[in-house]
Amino acid sequence: MTKKPTVSLATKTIHAGIKPAKQGAPFVSGPTFASAFHLSGEVDNEYHQYARFHNPTWDSLEEALGQLEGGDALVFPSGMAAGAAVMTSLVEAGDVLLLQSDGYYATRAYAESFLKKFGVIIKTVPTNELLLQDFTGIKLVFIETPSNPLLDVVDIQLLADKVHQAGAILAIDNTTSTPLGQQPLLLGADISMCSDTKAVNGHSDVLFGHIATNNSELLQAMRLWRKLSGNIAGPMESWLVQRGLASLDLRLERMVNNAQKIAEYLASNSKVKSVRFPGLVTDPSHAIASKQMHHFGFIISFDLGDQQSADKFLECSQLIFEATSFGGLHSMAERRARWGTDNVSPGLIRLSVGCEKLDDLMADITQALE
Repeated sequence: MTKKPTVSLATKTIHAGIKPAKQGAPFVSGPTFASAFHLSGEVDNEYHQYARFHNPTWDSLEEALGQLEGGDALVFPSGMAAGAAVMTSLVEAGDVLLLQSDGYYATRAYAESFLKKFGVIIKTVPTNELLLQDFTGIKLVFIETPSNPLLDVVDIQLLADKVHQAGAILAIDNTTSTPLGQQPLLLGADISMCSDTKAVNGHSDVLFGHIATNNSELLQAMRLWRKLSGNIAGPMESWLVQRGLASLDLRLERMVNNAQKIAEYLASNSKVKSVRFPGLVTDPSHAIASKQMHHFGFIISFDLGDQQSADKFLECSQLIFEATSFGGLHSMAERRARWGTDNVSPGLIRLSVGCEKLDDLMADITQALE
């Protein structure tokens, strides 16, 4: 029997979730708009029953994302919905939830606003101190790597070993890397979560998220939470994300290559006080990122020293949109301190490098700095 060749992750983004070839059938099915399905006799879980439980458009996308993650996937209507599913379904009163103090602010805000009042104990530590922690008594560790916005990286495999020795669950927010940049499940994490609003969809037109896991018990807990909370993705959004997923590798190739060159330029420019990008050999995250990531990402954080300089740079740039998101075709940036939620310099800019031609971006950044 001829052995089938191993297919790369890049190719899977194009082919994953597509049904086997059938004469006259489309490559990709359209979204299924349905709130009810034919359901006679006794309930049979083999079939779709009700739109809050299942949707054929979810099935296709979940299969695709699961193949990329190396586990089973569940889709959600936003990245925060996916993160809420992880936290809410896996902790209860008296449990300790450990989060980053320098990670995505909304994750901490959700836990403090809605879990703490029900008796969940919230503990926060900086990314660079995670591996120094004693995880005894902790139920769930939920962190992102690289962190947002300072791009600190933690050794997932080493962290997973320490967390599991204490009997805890490890969930990784993989939004800044995507499943093509990093595969947390293969590095030992129990759950990989991603805001597909960002690079996975990549067109800045959809809110979306997913989780993936190899643990059937955790999967069922999060699926039950999705069903009973009604936190479900729409079929049109699911279809759009699968459309975006097909070009993820192509987009990332341009974005990551652009980011590397731009980070090197910024690091050499006297007007820039400091640069954080895992692809720089001088970056504190470089060694660990080189070990566990397939690419160094498309996000650069750089400091122009003060608010006035940062605001002037953003005002003068012609190609970089000022927006509070990342991962799209268009380059986007913002002065992160404007929100008052991140402990960063008032001159720090988070730049999400897009798919524009490198020469054009370099020229635009140069004139904006000048």
